[in-house]
Amino acid sequence: MNDTKKALIIFPTYNEKENIERIIAAVLEKDSRVNVLVVDDGSPDGTGEIADRLSAENERINVLHREKKEGLGRAYIAGFKWGLEHTFDYIFEMDADFSHDPKYIPDFLKAIEENDLVLGSRYISGVNVINWPMKRLLLSYYANLYAKIVTGLPVRDGTGGFKCFRREVLEALDLDAIRSNGYIFQIEVSMRVWKKGFRIKEIPIIFFDREFGTSKMSKKIVREAIWKVWYLRLMSLLGRLK
Repeated sequence: MNDTKKALIIFPTYNEKENIERIIAAVLEKDSRVNVLVVDDGSPDGTGEIADRLSAENERINVLHREKKEGLGRAYIAGFKWGLEHTFDYIFEMDADFSHDPKYIPDFLKAIEENDLVLGSRYISGVNVINWPMKRLLLSYYANLYAKIVTGLPVRDGTGGFKCFRREVLEALDLDAIRSNGYIFQIEVSMRVWKKGFRIKEIPIIFFDREFGTSKMSKKIVREAIWKVWYLRLMSLLGRLK
């Protein structure tokens, strides 16, 4: 990464007190130009308070508090807007539970130099998921295949949440028009990027199931993903997905 470039890693959090301090420390040590934004949805376990303490100790750590849990998509949209307002060149999505290994951050920063959106893919070089039950692994794998067939999005892991955007990409999107809120949010954002003709690159990662805390996956999120891929296809055919 160019020495003058600045990168922001957004962590959307809800009840991540066991993970947040460790993941921030692991991320910041990877590159001195990397900063962190914790977007906390009013975690009752004190995650936001921990983030505030860390922010007071280190100017590279920032916190955005939201009053209630409004979903992954809304948290990332708030984070994107904050990152753009604060003139970051590269903006990451990343989970706070260590399912996304910080060791891949240098790979993202290298790939983003020649691309506009870099996706960390669990399925581009086989199936690279550790400690998931077979049922969930199959659900994820076939959900991505289903989404690719329905929408035409040319990536192997459309639902993955380890991403790096150039700021110009997010500036080009109508962020307020993005209404998806569960894991389908990842597909919608990537589709909008693809439809605008930006360069998308998948790089291989190994995904680890969380050790601490509770997964945010729910039946509601799955249902949203099943029907909304068809909505995205329709909007794409009508030329409205930009």
